Amino acid sequence: MASCWVQITSGRGPEECCRAAFLLLQALSDEAAQKNITVDCLELIEGDHPKTVRSALLSLHGKGCDEFMRSWQGTIQWIAQSPFRPRHKRKNWFVGVQQVVPPEEKELSNKDFRFESMRASGPGGQHVNKVNSAIRVTHLPTGLTAMAQEERSQHMNKKLALTRLHVRIQEEQDVRAKQSQQEQWGMHNELERGNPVRVFQGERFLEKKGSRS
Repeated sequence: MASCWVQITSGRGPEECCRAAFLLLQALSDEAAQKNITVDCLELIEGDHPKTVRSALLSLHGKGCDEFMRSWQGTIQWIAQSPFRPRHKRKNWFVGVQQVVPPEEKELSNKDFRFESMRASGPGGQHVNKVNSAIRVTHLPTGLTAMAQEERSQHMNKKLALTRLHVRIQEEQDVRAKQSQQEQWGMHNELERGNPVRVFQGERFLEKKGSRS
């Protein structure tokens, strides 16, 4: 069965972008269900307000999930009055959707990472109790860590943990690179504001004319 990992991110945007990411997660999940594509949320970082999401790492499974992913990948524009700042003049908010590809182990220096295997916790019965399938990886230069236990095989959990850690390292590097900039909106994790692949207004998504499929 085809599968892929997808990240939804509000970049370094304000809570309005986190609200847009929450709505985006709902819309993407609903459309996937209509196409018989299963969406599992591997990691969710919530915003400061209810029903807001800073980032979400998703696992998509099902026939046609690659094509489905391509129809969403890119910048998503939300047109709405700020639900948190009623007098705020801005009405355009941007979030991003991108496919996350696990870094190749050969691209990473093994001396910079420490891997630990452990027994997975949570549901799973005897399989969980007997098999050390969970993986924790630590990036020694930064101290950042990530863990994965969702997959059944240790190999897949290692790839997932590396993927999570790779995203966190990149985010950390991006933050450090932008700390000296005065404009708080200068980054948005490389979102292309001028060319959204989809647009939604209020609580409803609108297909952009000529969007990729």
